[in-house]
Amino acid sequence: MTPFQYERAATAPDAVRMASNSASAKYLGGGTNLVDLMRETIETPERLVDVSGLSRTIETRPDGSLLIGAAATNTALASDLTVRRDFPLLARAILAGASGQIRNMATVGGNILQRTRCAYFYDDAARCNKREPGAGCDALDGFNRIHAILGASPACVATHPSDMCVALVALDAVVHLEGANGTRRIPLADLHRLPEGRPDIETVLQPHELITAVEIPALSFARRSTYRKVRDRASYAFALVSVGAALDLSEDGSVRDIRLALGGVAHKPWRALKAEDALRGQPATEANFRAAAEAELTDAAPLRDNAFKVELARRTITAVLSELKGDAA
Repeated sequence: MTPFQYERAATAPDAVRMASNSASAKYLGGGTNLVDLMRETIETPERLVDVSGLSRTIETRPDGSLLIGAAATNTALASDLTVRRDFPLLARAILAGASGQIRNMATVGGNILQRTRCAYFYDDAARCNKREPGAGCDALDGFNRIHAILGASPACVATHPSDMCVALVALDAVVHLEGANGTRRIPLADLHRLPEGRPDIETVLQPHELITAVEIPALSFARRSTYRKVRDRASYAFALVSVGAALDLSEDGSVRDIRLALGGVAHKPWRALKAEDALRGQPATEANFRAAAEAELTDAAPLRDNAFKVELARRTITAVLSELKGDAA
């Protein structure tokens, strides 16, 4: 591990100021991903700014929206009674994400910014454009069973590993940021970039910009929501495909509104807007659920080892929406 300086921030502006003193500075929350990357010398920051002491508040506002401090732990968020009641999709996604020990340490802000678990990214003997721009991507012709089928590029086919982010994208979450130029808010769906030609640039964050909070707007039908994760083993495995969804049905059984997002299939948490558009106003039938899934997956570009993900995603979307329809009956 490369030697580094350590500072602990008391406020968000202090954190930004401390980080701005070093071009390679990183913010440290729970460290469940960053410390691993430092041990592997994939990340080599000269300075760590500890932000774990910043806001951990989970606040329900009068309008039903939720404001979550970025330093709140995954355990605290998943166990919050309001989250479990009003946004069960989010609680279930977090509980599906990691071991209890990791959830106790991992923060909301850190979870959002965790990096891919692609084996080639971690292997310094492999070519990886994300780790070394311009080097190439050995996953393209290598063992690519867990890799992306949507939104990938010839430069990178890695997937984003977060379960929590899939739920947050489905819930239209907004990220609050603090940087050298002040504060701003952006939709979480716009935070992560697709790889295109620069997979090493993973977000739209400005240098040393800090996530301070996540806001989830009120959603009247969020209580009818769920998260399903399909993986190789029952615990502590990243998603092959995951689906987060919330469903609102009219009295005649048609889809009044829907929120749908996918994990394990793209470089970022994937909002399934085509499927949502295909379903609004349509009868909530299994055939329509499957047709909407097919619409979302029209542009899927599977690799040699992961073509099964297309059908797996199609079936999982259909099953999750059918489950939610049954709950509404």
